[in-house]
Amino acid sequence: MLSSLLVAITRLLEFVTSVPSNIDWTKSSLYASMLSISAPPVLWNLVARNEFRRRTLAKYIGPHAGCITLATIIFAVGLYREVLYIKALDDQPEYSLLRGFKTAAFWILLVTSNLLLITSFSGLGFYGTFFGDHFGILKEERVTRFPFSVLDDPMYVGSTIYFVGIAVWYERPAGLMLSLYAALNYYIALKFERPFTNMIYGKQNSDLNHRD
Repeated sequence: MLSSLLVAITRLLEFVTSVPSNIDWTKSSLYASMLSISAPPVLWNLVARNEFRRRTLAKYIGPHAGCITLATIIFAVGLYREVLYIKALDDQPEYSLLRGFKTAAFWILLVTSNLLLITSFSGLGFYGTFFGDHFGILKEERVTRFPFSVLDDPMYVGSTIYFVGIAVWYERPAGLMLSLYAALNYYIALKFERPFTNMIYGKQNSDLNHRD
């Protein structure tokens, strides 16, 4: 049992360290996947900020319908991103893992990612998840319960873990590079999102204090 576990762990470490030598940079699907990872955060931040400043959608269809429209776009783009990610993995070199260990690792990663995503959505609600605060749909206070009690940005962490899980399932080291690339994009996006969200809620608190 111990020897089998050591073999599985060794194989996993080899899988991770083999990333540089197992990326086929000639495949266009790899760059399409990278673009599909980078574009959505830029898209939804531009739309949400424009909505906060100009109320472009809210003026015509109302803030709630505008937020639902943005959510639909985010969801559709996210699905297409998954398709391109799997296509990119299919075109990349394979590095076989032990089947039992691969399955266990995949399910652990999948359950962890979904736990973070589902509990985040539950805490934030639909409008809180999809930039409702940029449409003027604000919560009374910031959410601080789990998973926000242990992570500042559990949705982005959950999404990154999901990318890693799929890379393990398909046994493609290149997927780890794309997962790291996704994490970097989320990190950059948060550099813009977090201060802007803090500003929105800071303004709300200031307005409430003035009313009091």
